[in-house]
Amino acid sequence: MKKRITLHDLAHELGLSIQTVSKALGGKPGMSEQTRSEVFKLARELGYLTKDQRQTLQLERVSPYPLIQRRFLLVQNKQSLNFNRLLLQGLHERFMEFGHTVQPLVIPPQLKVSQFGRWAEEQGVLLAEGLFIAPRMSDDEMERQLLNLPLPRILLNFPPPEAKVDSVIWDAYEAIHQAVRTLLRLGHTRIMYVGDIYNQRGFVLRWQAFHEAMRDAGMSVRSEEHGIHRDDDQEWLSRFETVFRTYRPTAVVCGLDDEAELVYHALLRMGVSVPQQCSFMALLNEQRDTLPLCSRPQLLIRETGYRAADRMLWRIANPHLPYEHVRLQGSFIAGSTVQKQV
Repeated sequence: MKKRITLHDLAHELGLSIQTVSKALGGKPGMSEQTRSEVFKLARELGYLTKDQRQTLQLERVSPYPLIQRRFLLVQNKQSLNFNRLLLQGLHERFMEFGHTVQPLVIPPQLKVSQFGRWAEEQGVLLAEGLFIAPRMSDDEMERQLLNLPLPRILLNFPPPEAKVDSVIWDAYEAIHQAVRTLLRLGHTRIMYVGDIYNQRGFVLRWQAFHEAMRDAGMSVRSEEHGIHRDDDQEWLSRFETVFRTYRPTAVVCGLDDEAELVYHALLRMGVSVPQQCSFMALLNEQRDTLPLCSRPQLLIRETGYRAADRMLWRIANPHLPYEHVRLQGSFIAGSTVQKQV
């Protein structure tokens, strides 16, 4: 009878503590990726699975010891590189458990829709076992081209209407509700939203969530009192400063990670003390060294990648079951940029 492998066996073999091995297998932070990879590799070779892993794989009809090492692609563009590092990390962590690989593939910014077929063929896209489609494609038509490819696909975005695809996304809609409700509980009623509300589905949903959260509190939202803009608007930051001086909000919610630093430093240039004169929140992908510890809803981007890997394996094992859409909700991170309104 084959001996049952335990955490103690793995830890002894690797010269690690049981706690470190457990953290690695649970996808928790606090170690190098090399260590995590070594733990996964040995666990796979010795046939170790936790009870939860066994139950999940059985329910989802995924083989715990695949005979084939699969190759997947994460298709992205240059706009999404800043957070796709986190997505790729989550995908790697999950696929390492099975010996699969995932490779990033960047769509050239100059690529036209008419050139997509040839480009996909040259890159061997159809030779992959499955495709992960990152947010912020250059346009909707390019995303449709990817969604029409005849292989398993997971959309890492809020799905468009009638899309026949599974999706996994960090829930920015819920995050905006968290931000607004937190500020309301602290006595803020003049809350200003800043961000592009047109260019991407996720951006539109953030603005809709802001409207809904304010309306639920009995407050109306007038567009002219907010720093809303389009992606190609070169004057939006200057206009934000004008609107801020005009309406004097007591709190600002920045809906986009790549605009947070610009908005924060614009407040400082205007002589606005954060949070004493104005509280500041932003939907950051992760904390930045150039900002103070930011009070913010947590965006589970790495966890989205990890969960999306699960959905891909599930879809391959269950090709005829209905499509599913997963939205991951994070907690709230209490930083130093928000305070109670007196």
